Amino acid sequence: MKKIVILTATRAEYGLLSPIIKKLNKEPEIDARVVATGAHLSPEFGMTVNEIKKDGIAIDKEIDILLNSDTPVAISKTMGLAMIGFADYFSECMPDAIMVLGDRYETLAVCVAALNAQIPIIHLHGGEATEGSVDEALRNAITKLSYLHFTSTDEYRNRVIQMGEAPERVFCVGALGVENALHTSFLSKAKLENSLKCHLGDKIAILTFHPVTLEENTAGIQISEIINAIIQHPEITFICTKANADVGGRIINEQLKICSDEFENVVLFDSLGMQRYMSMLAIADFVIGNSSSGIIEVPSFKIPTINIGDRQKGRIQASSVINCEPNKNDILEAIDKALSSEFKKKVKMSCNPYGDGNTSNKIVEITKKFLLENMLQVHKKFYDIK
Repeated sequence: MKKIVILTATRAEYGLLSPIIKKLNKEPEIDARVVATGAHLSPEFGMTVNEIKKDGIAIDKEIDILLNSDTPVAISKTMGLAMIGFADYFSECMPDAIMVLGDRYETLAVCVAALNAQIPIIHLHGGEATEGSVDEALRNAITKLSYLHFTSTDEYRNRVIQMGEAPERVFCVGALGVENALHTSFLSKAKLENSLKCHLGDKIAILTFHPVTLEENTAGIQISEIINAIIQHPEITFICTKANADVGGRIINEQLKICSDEFENVVLFDSLGMQRYMSMLAIADFVIGNSSSGIIEVPSFKIPTINIGDRQKGRIQASSVINCEPNKNDILEAIDKALSSEFKKKVKMSCNPYGDGNTSNKIVEITKKFLLENMLQVHKKFYDIK
């Protein structure tokens, strides 16, 4: 039997990985171990490890690494704690591979520990561009540490190959978020209101805004501009979820908390969980902020995305995405456009460029082949493009 560790450190990451975890758990020749770390274990970020447990998924290990601060020094120390904690875990567990998703700093630290332990790394969502965020550099570093790659589009696959990864180890499988969008069982509006303990009203928007980590000290200014815009629309219920544990994230969360205490139509949650989040998308009028979800999952719901600022700059986008600057007037113009009948018609005709919703099956089958046929390695040869 082959042993594989699946790493998850955030609520969004787990939501994407959950169909893979459930399918790997059904494979008799594979021992899948889930390790929860990072924001999952923080009361400040909603102790979202409990969402994993509610799904009936066993957690092999909880590794607490997150410091109670989001300064650059604290994040570097968190990465150090991740390397120490996972070095110990890998020496105990010694898996045949580890699967990671995306571009977070704690993921990079875990991958370095895995490489030192000679554990092959399987990477999801490589090759993507987010020019306004340090995540791009982290993602590319994780790509170079990894052996097996799953990308969400052909263009991203080509980028991974361009970075020296051999084509036979790089697979375009689409985005897991699209699969969740197409296959989640949605809650009714009444059940959502009961679960969230709030009245949703006739018009609904979902707001998620993260710090733009390559910009210095802009989080407070930008979230103020967003708040000053959304309070001009008391007829819209804004369902907000907290920012990630990145530099400046706590500033965003503090200002959203103050806003939600003052305005009845602004409601803040630590986390919605995947089913409630997808159910909200099914009834929402638009999504606003700078989350990758607005670019990847939301177009499948045929609703507009208002993408604010540079965090997602460089990602492939559907025609349903409205890009705007992080200032009040631009945001108000974008909201007017998202609510216009003309743009809504355009959105209904848009296509999601991130796949057909069969991603997890492809990932599981290819991973299984590489594991069972002993095709995963740590050492690799740089692939030169002819």
